[in-house]
Amino acid sequence: ITKSLATVKTTREPIMAALLNPQIEHHLETIYKGTEVSDLTTLASDLIGLMRLEDVEPIKNRYINHWDQEATVLICYGDSILQSEQKPLATLKSFLDTYSKGVIDGVHILPFYPFTSDDGFSVLDYSSVNPSLGEWEDIIAIANDYSLMADLVINHCSARSMWFENFIKDREPGRNFFYTASPEDDLSAVVRPRTNSLLREVETAQGTQHVWCTFSHDQVDLNFKNPQVLKEFVNIIRQYLDHGVRIFRLDAVAFLWKEVGTNCLNLEQTHEVVRLLRSLIEQARPDAVIITETNIPNRQNLAYFGNANEAHCIYNFSLPPLLVNSLVTGSCDYLKQWMMSMPPARNGTAYFNFIASHDGIGLRPAEGLLDEQEIDNLVATMQQFGGLVSWRTGENGERKPYEINISLFDALQGTKEGTDQHGLQRFICAHAIMLALEGIPGIYIHSLLGTRNDYQRAENSGHNRAINRHQWNYDSLIAELEDSNSHHHQVYNHLKSLLKIRCSQTAFHPNATQFTLHLGSQLFGFWRQSMDRAQSIFCVSNISDQTQLLDLSDLNLIDTENWYDLISGSQFNEANHLINLAPYQTVWITNQ
Repeated sequence: ITKSLATVKTTREPIMAALLNPQIEHHLETIYKGTEVSDLTTLASDLIGLMRLEDVEPIKNRYINHWDQEATVLICYGDSILQSEQKPLATLKSFLDTYSKGVIDGVHILPFYPFTSDDGFSVLDYSSVNPSLGEWEDIIAIANDYSLMADLVINHCSARSMWFENFIKDREPGRNFFYTASPEDDLSAVVRPRTNSLLREVETAQGTQHVWCTFSHDQVDLNFKNPQVLKEFVNIIRQYLDHGVRIFRLDAVAFLWKEVGTNCLNLEQTHEVVRLLRSLIEQARPDAVIITETNIPNRQNLAYFGNANEAHCIYNFSLPPLLVNSLVTGSCDYLKQWMMSMPPARNGTAYFNFIASHDGIGLRPAEGLLDEQEIDNLVATMQQFGGLVSWRTGENGERKPYEINISLFDALQGTKEGTDQHGLQRFICAHAIMLALEGIPGIYIHSLLGTRNDYQRAENSGHNRAINRHQWNYDSLIAELEDSNSHHHQVYNHLKSLLKIRCSQTAFHPNATQFTLHLGSQLFGFWRQSMDRAQSIFCVSNISDQTQLLDLSDLNLIDTENWYDLISGSQFNEANHLINLAPYQTVWITNQ
């Protein structure tokens, strides 16, 4: 997978690394407490050497925001857009430069490494770019112009990787790299996102072993109780930094550490590994950002902020199901209750907001926020619009819906009563809400383009998630974007306009103040105030299919200031304080 660490020199001079060693060693003491791992001082020195931090002074201030209101990330696959006789990564760069520059400053390219399954998340070789996509030079070219987010698929790798082949043959690198258990162990408490059997029987040079597979039998879980695995990943991180990666997405990290007899989710050692990686990464590149991908209930997800010493950002996983539920039911009550419970992110941390992704609308983050009947109704509504459902195995083996697989454009083509004529407006409304919320917005490329369900791709692949992983022909896409009658053109231009507005508003800084407004069930509103308190923006959306009256006096606007809507340009005064909001209309009312 990477150059074997046996061939990597880690000789160190007596240097300033001694200042960093105690911090790294402290992390390691927590991670390996109760294990057979010893000589943590040497291990700490090895990690510092692999990251080339020997002459780096420890960071004194970790609570710096590495982002502002211009920060927006486009989420895509390396081959989301294809053009004949051109490598997909080069095509992606052309699209970004032509259609995203000025409104998108970051790009998350989903796993671009050689893989065997799960559209990249079963990694075969962490150190290479999938040759069908391009080369490292193509990745660097994108990183030179955009903040590049890359996946660190840290929980598991492909069952056909060199590491796993070596595990079977009992040789390095790979010996003891994978977590094993016995079929006799009590694993009833283990929480998983899949329904297939957890253990896979494998014949090895050491006899029959049962390897742990949280996701699929082609995705074998790595054993971080072996510090050699940690060293390999630190080596991988250094390589990614050298190739321009600025934002690290820790994929499925919540499942990383296993202890038989527990639920093997969010264990303390997992949190400490995140803290360790943060300490190493930010020392190597002070403006680097770690984002944890933890598709779990909201309270557990929030824990990955730590004390502002774990993830810089966490995926706001509860937002997609709650926002979609609001728009299809015409009531924002659940969304509002959740939002009031969310703590503001302290400086140096931020929410990563998204409402569509390459996976689907996760339902675990809605647990405890929507009751079971509400979730069942949401699932049924999405199935009306062509959505598919993926399942998981819960505690005690019960089968539960894990996520809804559907394109967001199709998900918002109607309400629980069925499809209607407000689909485009409802879709734009969803993004207007997301773009105004506290946090950094992530926009899935198929939302920016208004892509619909790809039933053929789902059928051909046999995977539900493929329904929202369409591959565009570049020429066909451009034709749609240039055709004013196309809904793709309308979606793209509406979202581009909102993004341009957002980029200029200091009150939309990811860490600017946010308060929830109480305007009834059909009007969802919140107030943002810039960090210098100079700008206020009142964001109000009609999330129903009926016209709603907004009385500006309910917002307590300061009479001595001039207020207007950033989206429509409408001016407001004492004589013009009642607004009729059309179905799914949003206003961003500001004083400057």
